[in-house]
Amino acid sequence: MDTEKQFAFTRPGYVGQAHLVVKDLGQVSRFYQDIIGLSVIDNSASGEVLGVNGLPLLTLTTSSDAAKAPATAAGLFHTAFLLPSRNALADWLAHVAHNNIRLEGASDHLVSEAIYLSDPEGNGIEVYRDRQPDEWNYQPDGTVEMATKRLDLQALYGSAGKTPFRQAADGTAIGHIHLQVGALPQADAFYQDVLGLKIMAHYPGASFFGYGAYHHHVAANIWNSRGAETRKENMTGLSGYSLKFNEKETLDTALAALDRLEIPTERQSDGIAVKDPWGIGLKLSA
Repeated sequence: MDTEKQFAFTRPGYVGQAHLVVKDLGQVSRFYQDIIGLSVIDNSASGEVLGVNGLPLLTLTTSSDAAKAPATAAGLFHTAFLLPSRNALADWLAHVAHNNIRLEGASDHLVSEAIYLSDPEGNGIEVYRDRQPDEWNYQPDGTVEMATKRLDLQALYGSAGKTPFRQAADGTAIGHIHLQVGALPQADAFYQDVLGLKIMAHYPGASFFGYGAYHHHVAANIWNSRGAETRKENMTGLSGYSLKFNEKETLDTALAALDRLEIPTERQSDGIAVKDPWGIGLKLSA
């Protein structure tokens, strides 16, 4: 897949995949296939890997003891699928409209245009397109101006092409992961000071972190989850996600910080596994 044109994926680090634990694997998988347009890349008795054009993006697993996470738990706020163009976003909007999918919001964030919904088990989803970085307004301190303005869905729908939506557009990938956490100071310390993301914007109750001047690869908020403790092992929702590094020195700096702070890590075949302060898994690889 060619992600070279997408600014989010050319940065020193970016999001690779997400892993959700679900109760009804078949229903949730069908939703991501039929509505988001992902395809099954691999499957087993306990799970499936879905993606776009052969690129794995979303792992879904289930188990007999999976327990539904409360809405106030640390974990996923939404998985954000970044589409390669505004035309692709318009075509996807027409698709969900024709399938009577309930949308939960639509916003112009200045840097992007975003549409919000949830999967059948309440896992949040954002589908968005970025404006070009030269259209973003950077502040002198390197942060970027973001806002939440109304997105004109009717105009976007009106610009959709006539070809029926069959699958996610080539180039679709996970642009960012937005988390529910227990406290922002700990999130800021872990994601900025340890993993090396820069705080690109603050909202009341939320921080937005990006690599290489991207508006955000990871966000964290306490809107529903203030004071949340470590996730239990068998909770549904976000088990973990991966960060991939185009620049090995950025990864090495993060690993050195993890070692210095004596945060446990585990070297696995596909990267370094670590957990954030709320037990959300991370896989780091170059």
